[in-house]
Amino acid sequence: MTAIHAAAALLPDGWARDVRVEMAAGAILSATAGAPPQPDDHRAGILVPGLANLHSHAFQRGMAGLAERRGAEGQDSFWTWREAMYRHALTLDPDQMQAVAEQAYVEMLEAGFTRVGEFHYLHHDRDGRPYADVAELSGRICAAAAAAGIGLTLLPVLYARGGFGGAEPQPHQRRFLCGRDAFAALLEGAERHARALPAAVVGVAPHSLRAVTPEELAFAASLRPAAPLHIHIAEQVKEVEDCLAWSGQRPVEWLLGRESIGPRWCLIHATHMSPAETRRMAASGAVAGLCPLTEANLGDGIVDGAAFLAADGAFGIGTDSNVQIGAADELRQLEYSQRLAARSRNVLAAPGGSTGRRLFEGALTGGGQALGQGGSGIRAGAPADLAAFDAAHPGLAGRSGDAVLDSWIFGGARVVADVWTAGRRVVADGRHVARDVVAKRFRVVMRQLADA
Repeated sequence: MTAIHAAAALLPDGWARDVRVEMAAGAILSATAGAPPQPDDHRAGILVPGLANLHSHAFQRGMAGLAERRGAEGQDSFWTWREAMYRHALTLDPDQMQAVAEQAYVEMLEAGFTRVGEFHYLHHDRDGRPYADVAELSGRICAAAAAAGIGLTLLPVLYARGGFGGAEPQPHQRRFLCGRDAFAALLEGAERHARALPAAVVGVAPHSLRAVTPEELAFAASLRPAAPLHIHIAEQVKEVEDCLAWSGQRPVEWLLGRESIGPRWCLIHATHMSPAETRRMAASGAVAGLCPLTEANLGDGIVDGAAFLAADGAFGIGTDSNVQIGAADELRQLEYSQRLAARSRNVLAAPGGSTGRRLFEGALTGGGQALGQGGSGIRAGAPADLAAFDAAHPGLAGRSGDAVLDSWIFGGARVVADVWTAGRRVVADGRHVARDVVAKRFRVVMRQLADA
């Protein structure tokens, strides 16, 4: 058993002083407020639950900043960025992909994320042929998570088509593609690799309505009926237009009418919804997987977050393309996008309430649900996934209670000092314990790719 004594901690029923948290076997045994510290306790200033990063494509960390040059022809968009992503995906070998994933996961932990939902669609060799182990690259994701010490919800992706209506895939999508039997085998292989990790979860992810037929979507949903199920949807206006042309319905409208959408579903982006779709999705219990920094970087658009939250919709945050990795940064961008759209302030907060607290607790609850974690928070029985803020940081001077979260998110200070996942301390004094080793491998890979 290990224990942390925090001068202040955010418990399920609010902030408390002098909180002693006991942990064993990856879980919290007890969280007691008003308790004195014991001699062997780790002393923390401000303790909060670790957040879930519900949507990541780890391999894309290797191209961060490399798609920011405007094309010579026409207007740049998500679709032109996608061509650059395809080229990057075709370059990586398994060792390189693992090194990039390790770097991404180290950065996530240092930012206060303690679990990642890896939406993993890079399956095959560079020529499109399966590896001898069909789940080789899923295994590399598991190995990267183990090396970094981050909790993993692995979401193998069924990617079978090149567009709505079962269009033929393109040659540069060859590393992603699976038929039904191949995907079922890949899923079993991913589960085998994941069994080596503590508290790993394996879900299923039909990539999008444009990458699977209705029959393939139903097949994917049936494979693991109790597991998390994630899907990209309504990210781009063109996607909505193409879905209307194919089906006569908008993407979220079509999905809600065809599938039994419920709490195990996570609809990634859901950016372009009508008011009726927004209300129906919120009522379904599905989580909206919002990725504000990537959505801004790709020019996707702005979700109507105020309407979704007003309808009691569940949400979480993800780093998606990993162009920038930061829990506070994602939450800040989410609120700022709403402010720009509404020309107002503190849009997502409850009347009279803290914006930071509303964002943090929403992302904590929705992210945990989406990644199959069960109940989150600093309480007995919850995962021992925690982050400690440096109470002596200048950015937190004179702050207490909800003002801590407001200052972390909107003040821009890097205040995460220590992070525990499954009770293991993986970030100490703001640095991941393996940061230097992981960064060295990452630099080697980046030079290799630049010289290729």
